[in-house]
Amino acid sequence: MGILAGVGVLLPFPFYYWLWTYPQTWVDICGRGRDPSKVMARVSHLLKLVQFISLFSVSSLSWPPPLYFWPLFLFGQFLNFRVYQLLGESGTYYGVRFGKNVPWVTEFPFGVINDPQYVGSILSLLACLSWVPFLYILLWVLGYVFMILIESKEDAATRAKPLL
Repeated sequence: MGILAGVGVLLPFPFYYWLWTYPQTWVDICGRGRDPSKVMARVSHLLKLVQFISLFSVSSLSWPPPLYFWPLFLFGQFLNFRVYQLLGESGTYYGVRFGKNVPWVTEFPFGVINDPQYVGSILSLLACLSWVPFLYILLWVLGYVFMILIESKEDAATRAKPLL
């Protein structure tokens, strides 16, 4: 189960890389009348489920969790919730890359924490280290670091043109 779990953990990152790098292809695949951010969100949720099943397959759960679990997990989830609250679905799921007008946000955690959604996800993963072998957490964190690097190089000229 180890190799399959590793593949499951890494599965979303080639998808995100492809969407970020070739957004017009995704807009074209989604077609007229379908919101590319909404479709991306649905696929991403499915891939997230595969990631969680992969982690669960190699986990050894015990209760209560160590004390470090609660602050890491709760703050990580707070960051994720806050990012989604401020950006909405289109802002969270590459709307700007798909040719949407997504307003710039400066409220906390933006402007205070670089890449707050990824930081929140990484903190939540680190909280689970007592249950999940380090290698799988490391793979997932490296996937986020990879996407942080990819997304830091956004070229407005490569944004998709929305289908009318």
